[in-house]
Amino acid sequence: MIERTNEQWIADLTTSSAGQTQALQDLRERLQRGIFYYLSRERSDLAQLSTQELTQMAEDLAQDATLRVMENLDSFRGDSRFTTWATKIAVRVAISDLRRARYKDFRLDDVTAEDELLPAAANLNNHNPLPNPESAAERSDVMTKIDSALREALTDRQYQALEAVALRGVPLEVVAEQMGTNRNALYKLVHDARRKLRTSLEAQGLSMDYMMDLFQD
Repeated sequence: MIERTNEQWIADLTTSSAGQTQALQDLRERLQRGIFYYLSRERSDLAQLSTQELTQMAEDLAQDATLRVMENLDSFRGDSRFTTWATKIAVRVAISDLRRARYKDFRLDDVTAEDELLPAAANLNNHNPLPNPESAAERSDVMTKIDSALREALTDRQYQALEAVALRGVPLEVVAEQMGTNRNALYKLVHDARRKLRTSLEAQGLSMDYMMDLFQD
């Protein structure tokens, strides 16, 4: 594999010639090695996979990563080695792909206003019961008000977005794809939903500090 300076990498990758073909192959091989290292050394959740399986994953991801690097060549400023910069992009591609795979069975249509609302808070309430009936009743009353606020203050679309992203932890790109929108628009949708929910709860006399204190360990 040819050793190149930053300038040589950029020149070879942006010149339509046999040199570009070789540079692309070299880049893909470097990214594959970087991704394999990440998958095998830094992802304990993949420990059950064989070396062959990890190698195949790295090969597949390196294809996408190479395209992503090429799409972002204009953003390279030369503050680090080109291969270091490119490998960081490749690892981000791997992380994104693994997150998407984790939620491959997620369906936004399953998130409706009839679902159990705020499951995380409900579990917290069950796992950390307060020692007296008055405090337990207070928690139950607050959960009822949160339930009401979610149903009445938010549109169906806001509810789905907030439930999926904030409560279930589904990646933005997965939810955005299923909602037929983009990350920026989804981020704004979730932000607006949070704001409306906070306003509704505060109108009922429930501040965020109060609720955090109520449900803390």
